[in-house]
Amino acid sequence: MEYDNTNRGSLFKNDRKEQDSHSDYNGTINIEGVEYYINAWVKESKKDGKKFFSLSVKPKAQQNAPKAKSAPTKPKYEGRKQDDNGDDIPF
Repeated sequence: MEYDNTNRGSLFKNDRKEQDSHSDYNGTINIEGVEYYINAWVKESKKDGKKFFSLSVKPKAQQNAPKAKSAPTKPKYEGRKQDDNGDDIPF
């Protein structure tokens, strides 16, 4: 029987942290069947000094997929302009 990981995740101590900006913990989480990378930083509240986790998530599919380039848009009125009243201007 296979274990259902839907809506579950795991965090592990980041043993490769080299800079303060790198996460303290990282792992994966499944949300409604979609896999995400999850990162956590241990922070301290300025107000009362309580420690908390600051989190970020990124879809796993986005990590490997090439960035999509948007297609150039065609001007609505090629070679013609309109004035504020919607009338065609001949230049």
